[in-house]
Amino acid sequence: MGLFISDAWAEGAAPPGDGGLLSFVPLILIFVVFYFMLIRPQVKRAKEHRKMLEALAKGDEVATSGGLMGKITELGDSFIAVEIADGVVIKVQKHAVASLLPKGTLKSTNS
Repeated sequence: MGLFISDAWAEGAAPPGDGGLLSFVPLILIFVVFYFMLIRPQVKRAKEHRKMLEALAKGDEVATSGGLMGKITELGDSFIAVEIADGVVIKVQKHAVASLLPKGTLKSTNS
Protein backbone atom coordinates (compact mmCIF):
# COMPACT_ATOMS: atom_id res chain seq x y z
CA MET A 1 0.00 0.00 0.00
CA GLY A 2 2.93 2.30 0.57
CA LEU A 3 4.27 4.54 -2.12
CA PHE A 4 8.05 4.66 -2.24
CA ILE A 5 9.59 7.89 -3.44
CA SER A 6 13.33 8.26 -3.66
CA ASP A 7 14.98 11.40 -2.38
CA ALA A 8 15.60 14.03 -5.02
CA TRP A 9 18.99 15.74 -4.93
CA ALA A 10 19.94 18.93 -6.69
CA GLU A 11 22.43 18.30 -9.43
CA GLY A 12 25.99 18.56 -8.14
CA ALA A 13 25.01 18.76 -4.48
CA ALA A 14 26.58 16.27 -2.10
CA PRO A 15 24.21 14.03 -0.17
CA PRO A 16 24.10 14.62 3.60
CA GLY A 17 26.66 12.70 5.60
CA ASP A 18 29.58 13.57 3.35
CA GLY A 19 32.21 15.76 4.94
CA GLY A 20 32.06 13.91 8.28
CA LEU A 21 34.80 15.31 10.49
CA LEU A 22 35.26 18.37 8.31
CA SER A 23 31.91 19.73 9.45
CA PHE A 24 33.11 19.69 13.10
CA VAL A 25 36.30 21.67 12.45
CA PRO A 26 34.71 25.14 13.03
CA LEU A 27 33.14 23.92 16.28
CA ILE A 28 36.47 22.52 17.47
CA LEU A 29 38.26 25.77 16.56
CA ILE A 30 35.72 27.82 18.50
CA PHE A 31 36.20 25.59 21.56
CA VAL A 32 40.00 25.93 21.34
CA VAL A 33 39.73 29.73 21.11
CA PHE A 34 37.36 29.82 24.11
CA TYR A 35 39.70 27.61 26.10
CA PHE A 36 42.79 29.75 25.54
CA MET A 37 41.06 33.13 25.80
CA LEU A 38 38.53 32.52 28.60
CA ILE A 39 38.80 29.26 30.50
CA ARG A 40 42.58 28.93 30.94
CA PRO A 41 43.19 32.50 32.23
CA GLN A 42 40.26 32.20 34.65
CA VAL A 43 41.60 28.94 36.08
CA LYS A 44 45.06 30.50 36.41
CA ARG A 45 43.66 33.52 38.29
CA ALA A 46 41.66 31.26 40.62
CA LYS A 47 44.75 29.20 41.40
CA GLU A 48 46.80 32.35 42.19
CA HIS A 49 44.00 33.67 44.43
CA ARG A 50 43.82 30.36 46.30
CA LYS A 51 47.61 30.45 46.86
CA MET A 52 47.40 34.03 48.13
CA LEU A 53 44.64 33.09 50.59
CA GLU A 54 46.66 30.15 51.92
CA ALA A 55 49.68 32.42 52.47
CA LEU A 56 47.80 35.03 54.55
CA ALA A 57 49.33 35.68 57.94
CA LYS A 58 48.59 37.81 60.99
CA GLY A 59 49.78 41.37 60.38
CA ASP A 60 49.34 41.27 56.58
CA GLU A 61 47.66 44.28 55.02
CA VAL A 62 44.79 43.34 52.70
CA ALA A 63 42.10 44.86 50.51
CA THR A 64 38.71 43.17 50.44
CA SER A 65 36.45 42.79 47.44
CA GLY A 66 34.17 45.37 49.10
CA GLY A 67 36.95 47.96 49.00
CA LEU A 68 37.93 47.92 52.68
CA MET A 69 41.62 47.98 53.53
CA GLY A 70 43.01 46.81 56.82
CA LYS A 71 45.45 44.68 58.78
CA ILE A 72 44.74 41.05 59.65
CA THR A 73 44.48 40.52 63.42
CA GLU A 74 43.10 36.97 63.52
CA LEU A 75 43.02 34.06 61.10
CA GLY A 76 40.46 31.28 61.02
CA ASP A 77 39.66 28.51 58.57
CA SER A 78 37.07 30.50 56.65
CA PHE A 79 36.97 33.91 58.40
CA ILE A 80 39.57 36.54 59.22
CA ALA A 81 39.45 39.55 61.54
CA VAL A 82 40.61 42.76 59.88
CA GLU A 83 41.38 45.99 61.73
CA ILE A 84 40.20 48.80 59.44
CA ALA A 85 40.83 51.65 61.93
CA ASP A 86 42.26 51.99 65.42
CA GLY A 87 40.10 49.70 67.58
CA VAL A 88 37.67 48.85 64.74
CA VAL A 89 37.86 45.16 63.89
CA ILE A 90 35.54 43.44 61.44
CA LYS A 91 35.20 39.80 60.47
CA VAL A 92 35.16 38.93 56.77
CA GLN A 93 35.16 35.69 54.86
CA LYS A 94 38.61 34.68 53.71
CA HIS A 95 37.61 34.46 50.06
CA ALA A 96 36.48 38.12 50.19
CA VAL A 97 40.13 39.20 50.34
CA ALA A 98 40.84 40.60 46.89
CA SER A 99 44.54 41.37 47.24
CA LEU A 100 47.48 41.40 49.57
CA LEU A 101 48.91 44.90 49.94
CA PRO A 102 52.62 45.71 50.27
CA LYS A 103 53.76 46.34 53.86
CA GLY A 104 53.31 49.97 54.91
CA THR A 105 50.54 50.72 52.42
CA LEU A 106 48.03 51.61 55.11
CA LYS A 107 50.42 54.02 56.87
CA SER A 108 51.09 55.85 53.61
CA THR A 109 47.36 56.23 52.85
CA ASN A 110 46.64 57.67 56.33
CA SER A 111 49.13 60.55 56.03
